[in-house]
Amino acid sequence: MNRILLCSLIIVLFHLVGLYGFLSPALEDLFIKLVPFHLLLMLLLMVLTVNERSADLIKFVIGIYLAGFFIEVIGVNTGRIFGNYTYGSALGVKLWATPLLIGVNWLILVYCTGVFLQQFNLKSRLLFSALGAGILLGIDFLIEPVAIRFDYWSWYGGIIPIQNYLGWYIFSFFLFLFFSGLNFRKENNAAIVLLFAQFGFFLALNMWAL
Repeated sequence: MNRILLCSLIIVLFHLVGLYGFLSPALEDLFIKLVPFHLLLMLLLMVLTVNERSADLIKFVIGIYLAGFFIEVIGVNTGRIFGNYTYGSALGVKLWATPLLIGVNWLILVYCTGVFLQQFNLKSRLLFSALGAGILLGIDFLIEPVAIRFDYWSWYGGIIPIQNYLGWYIFSFFLFLFFSGLNFRKENNAAIVLLFAQFGFFLALNMWAL
């Protein structure tokens, strides 16, 4: 069994197990505590399925992680980016009221979405970035109710502001511009599997748990 297939199977398996855990009242608290480890495992699987270590790939990883983390630091401490929200305990250790793993979440989402779109050989970086931001916005629509329900984060007043979705789209657009301007290998079937596994996971939770 090759590495890509093995990692893809692990991705699907862990999302199915996670879905079962989140849908089981007796296991819910345990699986919420396992969220940080799940994110780190998905990151490890992406590392294992990347066949290069180029300077541009390193720039991408560091750039997206730092951009994702610090936009959230600014957002959660000022309310000026996404609106007024606060992080719960599900995403683990925090710095400046922001989980350190939130940058990993942005990194995984941008990488998987970018690799998926790369298949279509879009000539325009602006179109590529607009579509990438649109996909991330769609995923955010699915994530938000789940995040609130399972203590990832919460919104003041219990209402998700339109500002959040505008902020997600605009910020994501610039992240995909950064992605598309770098020259590293952007083919990884395991990343596409992870993108669809995440989509299916959050869609299922929206349908059955909320």
